[in-house]
Amino acid sequence: MDTTPEPHGHPRPVALPVPQEPAAFAQSVEEEAVAAHGFPADRMAHAWQAQFTGGLSPAGLLEAFADWAIHLANAPGKQADLVRRAFRKWLRFAYFCTRAPFAPGTPPAIEPLPGDRRFTAPDWQALPFSLIWQSFLFTQQWWHNATTDVRGVEPRRAEIVRFTMRQLLDAVSPSNFLLTNPEVLRVTMEQGGQNLWQGWQNFIEDAERAILGAPPAGSERFRVGREVAVTPGKVVYRNPIMELIQYSPATQTVHPEPILIVPAWIMKYYILDLSPENSLVRYLVGRGHSVFMISWKNPTDADRDLTMDDYLELGPLKALEAVSAIVPNAKVHGVGYCLGGTLLMIAAAKLAQSTEQPLKTATVLAGQTDFTEAGELMLFINHSQVTWLEDMMWDKGYLDTRQMSGAFQLLRSNDLIWSRLIRQYLMGERPEMNDFAAWNADTTRMPYHMHSDYLRGLFLDNNLAEGRYRVRGEPISLADVNIPIFAVSTVRDHIAPWQSVYKITWLTESDVTFVLASGGHNVGIVSEPGPEGTARPGRGYRINTVQRGAHHIDPQTWLQRATPHDGSWWPTWAKWLEAWSGDLRPPPALGTPEGAYPPMADAPGTYVLGR
Repeated sequence: MDTTPEPHGHPRPVALPVPQEPAAFAQSVEEEAVAAHGFPADRMAHAWQAQFTGGLSPAGLLEAFADWAIHLANAPGKQADLVRRAFRKWLRFAYFCTRAPFAPGTPPAIEPLPGDRRFTAPDWQALPFSLIWQSFLFTQQWWHNATTDVRGVEPRRAEIVRFTMRQLLDAVSPSNFLLTNPEVLRVTMEQGGQNLWQGWQNFIEDAERAILGAPPAGSERFRVGREVAVTPGKVVYRNPIMELIQYSPATQTVHPEPILIVPAWIMKYYILDLSPENSLVRYLVGRGHSVFMISWKNPTDADRDLTMDDYLELGPLKALEAVSAIVPNAKVHGVGYCLGGTLLMIAAAKLAQSTEQPLKTATVLAGQTDFTEAGELMLFINHSQVTWLEDMMWDKGYLDTRQMSGAFQLLRSNDLIWSRLIRQYLMGERPEMNDFAAWNADTTRMPYHMHSDYLRGLFLDNNLAEGRYRVRGEPISLADVNIPIFAVSTVRDHIAPWQSVYKITWLTESDVTFVLASGGHNVGIVSEPGPEGTARPGRGYRINTVQRGAHHIDPQTWLQRATPHDGSWWPTWAKWLEAWSGDLRPPPALGTPEGAYPPMADAPGTYVLGR
């Protein structure tokens, strides 16, 4: 009690703070939880609604279309231009309609965009089908005009409108329907309808497998550990979220620096150890490297509260600790693929703050560190959509594989959805399953808390690139990373666009050798050399090194300066690794039989088998 004298000499009592009652304290905790995560009733409602929206937030779509419609309604000049464009398209189409019946060689009034192969077959050039597909393309082009260059529309919302309209139009393409697809009609006539009967059988089989949660037809020919993921090795460490595999040496001597591969937990690790002829792991051990691989556990509802920090600490940091114990006195070549590349760079930044950096180099394969230009995938990532996903994950404890695979397929719907449905259900064909397709069907889940951390901290707020990312409350910065980096991206990557991956050259204090390879997110990475090192047709890459301290250059300037090469980028990367490695020596033992990391099981382990 304060005893400061009053004017008349009496002490003045001062009231001390009254401790909160337990009930009041509990109420404040509840209010904080509601403020952070919303009302449970709201989250339950959103989770129920998400079953009917495919995980997409209707609020995000409504906001985007309202923004576009309001600005278009108040743009008389844009409206007049759309009317003018519609009239010109109609005149061009009418001219073709009047000439085509009498002059079969009349050039089309509109050509498909590059890469659009829906209407290239000769069957489509005959009347009336040439009229059908050209009218469709004119309609598609007009809607692109209508959703482009509407002044005042927020750019992200404009992209959402364009993307959504493209998906709706692709869904009603004449190529998707029996009576308007001349290729299907011709096959139906030739086979007497057998193709439709076989397509119906395919549909029933796929529906049964989907209901039962079984893999697609033919994938049983690619069993993990028997036909794929067969490089020999041992599981030498296991914790609640990952197993660490050490692969058996394939040469008499090895480089002293081991390689630790951190795959993405959104996929099964054996994308990098498929069949023997296209296994990156087998390629590396065959060149004299000691290779370790993280195999992530497929999370369940019990793993809902795992965070990004948990994945960092129990993933690459624990793996590095184990690798350093098994191969002592040697630094490690870190390799990260997709999300694993992002996590590897977070680990590198965290370790750069310590007195000794255990990493010798870092290789990032199709992994982003800056997310401001993450392509069309960003259309699914806004505050409304993330909140919707969080509520859906909160109900289940994880993000279901169907939501993830569906979002990725929408980015290339013509190739991954509609062409497949036409081929299997209208043509009655069943393409032969291969190792890539079987792996792609072996999907994984994403735990609730971690995925929320990832979407908000990296995609929405871009904290890693902008220096705000924290590990257990402590800030880290990519600017602290100064080890050599080898970064690989691919030309047709629709998940991690190469211009976005390239930004790693701006964020670290490292020499960055950047490679732009042909192919997409997976095929461009699994790009094995041909027999005896020959170049496989259609494969190539460009390469250039951005030196530490050099003036920054933009992606297009880099592209102009980069040296083109034919074939796989794997041998070039292997030579880069060897340049940063020591002299060959006898290989290390598998694990530490008498220590903390004894061999526990044969590769590929048990976590990769979890569904």
